[in-house]
Amino acid sequence: METQQAKIDQNPPQKNQRSSVLTQVGLRIVAFLATLAATILMATNKQTIHLFGFRLDAKFSYDPTFKFFVGGNAIACFYTLLSLPFVFTLNSQGSNPGSYFFVFLLDLIMLGLVIASAAAATSVSYVGKYGNSHIGWTAICDKFGKFCNKGEGALVCSYAGFILFFILTVLSAKKLRQIPVSSY
Repeated sequence: METQQAKIDQNPPQKNQRSSVLTQVGLRIVAFLATLAATILMATNKQTIHLFGFRLDAKFSYDPTFKFFVGGNAIACFYTLLSLPFVFTLNSQGSNPGSYFFVFLLDLIMLGLVIASAAAATSVSYVGKYGNSHIGWTAICDKFGKFCNKGEGALVCSYAGFILFFILTVLSAKKLRQIPVSSY
């Protein structure tokens, strides 16, 4: 009886495997769209105003933190697109289940990259929105409202991407637990 249960645990039914693949693919597509939206929103974020006869520009490229944000989300977006064929390959019959470790590891790296870039951009955006009276920095969002609103939209998309990468990491880790450990 135990050997029969072990066989069932090692070889899950085809329906469960198919739903696992569809879940992975669906989450990866949504993560791709979220990080793509964050990248595009921030990369195209600029506003020009005229204040006291002077022209003032706000662009994402003026701040290295926003450049990091765009780069981090673009890398995660590109990775997600590249990982789609691997998910299909890993779930096919005869594939090495140990390869899930690399998917897990790369998902974990993308998770860290997305949250690091989003957190950095959030801190700069917070100072832009509220200023810092201790240092004497004033808020700019009252003057550059369009710039700040578009940046907030990019941050929301990036945090959505983070949540999706977190779920993908958990699913990859769960898949790793299903791999039988061989003893030497």
